[in-house]
Parts: sequence; C-alpha cells; structure tokens
Amino acid sequence: MLALAGGASTQAHAQGAAPAADASNSTVDTQAQQSAAAPSGLWERTTLLGDMGGLRTLLGAHGVTFSAQETSELFGNFSGGTRRGLAYDGATQFGLAVDMDKAIGLKGGQFFIDALQIHGHGITASHLSTLQSASGVEAEATTRLWELWYQQSFGDAFDLKIGQQSLDQEFIVSQYANTFLNATFGWPVLPAADLPAGGPAYPLSSLGVRARYKLNDAVTVLGGVFDGNPAPGIGDAQKLNGSGTRFNLHNGALFIGEVQYAIGQPSAGGAQQATSVLPGTYKLGFWYNNARFADQRDGTDGLSLADPASNGQPRMRHGNFSVYAVADQMVWRASADSARSVGVFARVMGAPGDRNAVDFSANAGVVLKAPFAGRDNDSVGLALGYAGIGSHAGAFDRDTGAATTPGYPVRSAETVVEATYQYQVAPWWLVQADFQYFFRPGGGVPNPGAGGARIGNEAVGGVRTVLTF
Repeated sequence: MLALAGGASTQAHAQGAAPAADASNSTVDTQAQQSAAAPSGLWERTTLLGDMGGLRTLLGAHGVTFSAQETSELFGNFSGGTRRGLAYDGATQFGLAVDMDKAIGLKGGQFFIDALQIHGHGITASHLSTLQSASGVEAEATTRLWELWYQQSFGDAFDLKIGQQSLDQEFIVSQYANTFLNATFGWPVLPAADLPAGGPAYPLSSLGVRARYKLNDAVTVLGGVFDGNPAPGIGDAQKLNGSGTRFNLHNGALFIGEVQYAIGQPSAGGAQQATSVLPGTYKLGFWYNNARFADQRDGTDGLSLADPASNGQPRMRHGNFSVYAVADQMVWRASADSARSVGVFARVMGAPGDRNAVDFSANAGVVLKAPFAGRDNDSVGLALGYAGIGSHAGAFDRDTGAATTPGYPVRSAETVVEATYQYQVAPWWLVQADFQYFFRPGGGVPNPGAGGARIGNEAVGGVRTVLTF
C-alpha cells in the first residue's frame, strides 16, 4: 500500500495508505492562520516542497489538496530463491482531493482522484516465487489511474462513496501491520491469491459503492458492492488493465462488509479520553464473490486433474467467500503524553479449501514506537505471516506425484518472518531497513532449475525510502 503497502509513518495506513482524502472543514481564515504558523524550515515542514510559494494555501482556500509521494526500494536475496541478486522497484503517487463545500458550496461532499507511476521490477516474481510478496509496492511497471470516487456525508454518522475504489484503503486494514513491507501485511495473501486478478487492491481497483455508518463512538459498520473482477481476461491481470481505466460492471459482483469496534480512542477534538484504557480496534468481516471458480483438484469427469485419464476440465464451483478478524491493540505506553508505546496486531482469514489456492492466512506482530530517546517518530517491529495451501491444491500435488512424478513436492504452507526499522529523517522523508526470511517459498513449490527439488528457504534484505512532496 504506498503509504500503499507498507507504510510511511507520515501516512494513514496498508501496507501505507493513499493521500488523505478527507478535507478539513475549518474556515479559510483558520486554514490561512495554520499555514502561516506551519514550520517553513526544510527539516521541520511536513512536505519537501512546503507551501510551494503559497500555491498550497491558495488551493486550500478553494478546498483543493494536492499530494505527491515517491516510494523507492531495493531488495536482495542472499539465500534460496530461484536466483540470487538485487532488484529495484518504486512508485510515484499523485493525488488530488477536493472539499466540495469550499469548492462549490456542496456541504459534505468530497472528490478524490489519484494516479500511480510504477517503475522498476519487483524481486518476488524474478527471484523468489513466494506467495507473500516481499513488498506491497511491487507491481507491473506502468502509469495508471488508481482511484476515482465521490463521497457524500449525510450528517456526522453516515457517508456514501461511489466510483473506482481500492479496497485495501478501508477494508481488512491493520494499523500496526502497516508498519511492515511484505504485501501480506497490507492486502492479505488470501484474497490476493484467491480473488479474480487478486481483487480490487493496489495497483488495481473496481467500480462500486461503499457505505459507512457510525452507530456510536465505538462501533462503525462498513459495507460495499464492487465489480467482481478488476482485470477480466486471460493473462497478467495488471497488463490486462494496464491503464486502470477498464471500468467494468459485467464481471459478477464482490460484496464486502466489516464491523469495527474501537476502544480508548481520541475524542472528536483529538484529545485522548480521560481513561486508563489503551487504544485498540477490533474488526470482523467477510467478502463474497458470485463468480464461478475452478476446483483446484477435481475435474468435471470426477477424476483428479492430475490423472492422465482426466479430460483436463476443472469442476466449476459457484461463488467464493472468506471471513476474517483483525485486532490492533496498544499494550503499553510509557505515559499518557509519551510517544513511546508498544502495539500488537493479529489478523486471520479463512476460505473454502476446494476452490482456493490459499484457504487460510494469518499474520501477527509487535511494534515499538519511539524506541530511542529523541526518536519519537521511529518504529521497530517484528511480524510473522502464514499462508496455508488449500486442501484440494495440496491433494492435486499428491496426485501429481503418485501419477506422473514420484517425489514431486507437495505444497503445504509458506511462512515469512519480517524484522523492520522505520527511521524518520524528516517529517517528509522516511527510510526503512528491512529483513525477511521465507520458509517453504510458494508453500513448497519445485525449483525449475533444481531437478524438481523445492525452492530453498530465502533470506531477503532491503531498504525503502519514502519522500512526501
């Protein structure tokens, strides 16, 4: 998530979030005062370009917020994998948000559009062949539209968003998981592996409608319906929709819903509530796609697809679904006004084992904020991600070995452990060092260059830099 998928601390979210789309409701005078009082020194201001000679203030007075961010990273694998070496990738994100009240007097309205310029080549496909990509920024090099939507609020409790949306910006999100670089800590490996084209998540998106209702200060309900396949066709999904402008409404439907329960959160004014309860958020959700999905083992003739006598036509299953739970909880804080704290997260998802390559995924971790004196905006974390291979996919591998290739590796599960450190050089510049270790890459798939033996465990190191302009 760029602020995407792995997280700049200056951003909101997945494995980072997109530039904030919520425009301020403050008056123009207040906004001008805040701008005048904002730090102007290079190392103190929140963006590299600052007020851009007054342009940001001028646009803000008319409800327009422009944002730009460059994420660049270099990864290398030092053991295992299909080959050794280094790989560079990056993404430049441009966003434009409009507060429609300030712009044209339409109270409660927000318009948002952003685009991506993706460059380089990610290490996962070329060197690793893992299910859980080493980086949430890796994608096919191109320039593409990402999101394009309009949101309308109806009072303080309900809002509706319609347009091209990336679900990893609001659904299945974990605050603390977003500290890490591996893609599974943003948009989890289960929907990425099981939904058509990986689902409407970075770098893809789908047309749809999302509704949000805040029952009270603690409980919020999210729900939406979206086009079921952001890149229909046969082949590389990102190439099939390389520009991000295939606005589809005829590929089935994806339904998603989530209930969020928050404790110990700051009040509406931003002040921490007078309570000893540490902040946390707990979520329960589901998704359902009404398309048809191929069985991972069974053919239409009742034989295993690995059987030489099979007709090779997979049995088609109607619909696909998953249920999930997410927990983010601060477990320790030095004091009420201290930046130093420890937070933990856990997220689990399950799906049917007959039609899915991955039928279970889980990740968990711990993040220490402000690990050293004077480094209030730094974070250090340790996390684990697990992807369980679907029961029918594993059975297909066993059938393959019994029928054609004795000793053929049987996929079971892939596990990744990640350790990371975020160093906030300036409010607009983040540098992140990262180490990941993969056990049974791909769940235990054979290495094409190793005579059928599975790909060896992989040690991967990398560094990411994020500049906010």
